[in-house]
Amino acid sequence: MTRGRARQIALFAAVLVALPSVALAGGSAGDPVASVALHLALILVAAKLAGDVAVRFGQPAVLGELVAGVVLGNLGVLGVHALEPMKTDASLDLLARLGVLLLLFEVGLESTVGEMLSVGVSSLLVATVGVLVPFGLGYAVGAWLVPSAGIYAHAFMGATLAATSVGITARVLRDLGRTKTKEARIILGAAVIDDVFGLVLLAVVTGLVGASNQGGTLSAPSIVAIVAKAAVFLVGALVVGRYASPRLFRAASRLQSSAVLVCVALAFCFGFAWLADRIGLAAIVGAFAAGLVLEDVHYQGYPRLGAQPIEALVQPIAALLVPVFFVLMGMRTDLASLAHGPVLLLALGLTIVAITGKVVSGLGVLGGGVDRLAVGLGMIPRGEVGLIFANVGLGLSFQGAPLFDQGTFSAIVVMIIVTTLLTPPALAWRFRKPR
Repeated sequence: MTRGRARQIALFAAVLVALPSVALAGGSAGDPVASVALHLALILVAAKLAGDVAVRFGQPAVLGELVAGVVLGNLGVLGVHALEPMKTDASLDLLARLGVLLLLFEVGLESTVGEMLSVGVSSLLVATVGVLVPFGLGYAVGAWLVPSAGIYAHAFMGATLAATSVGITARVLRDLGRTKTKEARIILGAAVIDDVFGLVLLAVVTGLVGASNQGGTLSAPSIVAIVAKAAVFLVGALVVGRYASPRLFRAASRLQSSAVLVCVALAFCFGFAWLADRIGLAAIVGAFAAGLVLEDVHYQGYPRLGAQPIEALVQPIAALLVPVFFVLMGMRTDLASLAHGPVLLLALGLTIVAITGKVVSGLGVLGGGVDRLAVGLGMIPRGEVGLIFANVGLGLSFQGAPLFDQGTFSAIVVMIIVTTLLTPPALAWRFRKPR
């Protein structure tokens, strides 16, 4: 380890140790926003320092933000409880949920419908295998290790394992200088399709939980109905959005106020999220669909809207809210629960099948001249997408009780951390290995 890295880690550790003291000293004079402002300051400082440390070690910044949250949320074992109220703070939770919407909106903006249609049959097959196999294995592990959790909790574990992080995979391939290879094109195309399939799967499981809470039952027609609803929403949103968005931007270009483009884009995102929720789907499905719809070509002919792409305009807002989500999710990870044998065993089981299920997806590649193992390794990281899925499950209840407990959530987070850590060195090893 270099001296510079050692100093960076020492500074990060010192800040984490000092944060609870700052929180204890940060009394409020009565304005409720003051405590939220303090908590935001603590989260942003911890997130950026931890992200920097992660990047210096060749890991994605999001992993550092998640680990920072895990550290801050488990200081209670050392007798430091000043940050405990942050875990259940309603204001922080709302900001984190907005951050999730913006994150999925950004993922949608980075992908276009044309790209999704042009990735080829191999990417489609890799994505299909990479969703179905991990889902089945995750369901089986949940049913085996925590049978009392119920079928919906088992299904949510499987849905979480079905996710793939486009951002983390893309970052690793870019750092390795392999973005132009056949393997990279298949991986990135499959990861995008994987997100769509995963969101539909999430919509199915969420819809089934909601239907059961209202007295419905698990049946083939109900599953088909939810899949059809999700498909109709996504296709309808794309068709209507591609028709309406150019006209929307044309009208917006006549407005004289500033920052029109980013406001219109955010209104589009939040409106689609609301619509998805109203028809029984997860709000993040709507945010993702909104991002897919808003392509640069729709507003390039209106100079008044500015030359910057929407991604660049949304990024500063996302930079504020997205770290709140990752740090808060990390804080809700109870490491003490891993001391219990069943929770630790569940974390181990989920991690094994999470890796196996994605490596197997490489078998979906057609033709020769492609490293199938490299494709499978590139599909492993769950990152922010898996965490989003887990968070949705943590917020659901079935017959008045949480869908799964804190120990199960912690086991899922451990799986996400391990798969995210594993991917960069595994891909580097495979691409540098003589074929």
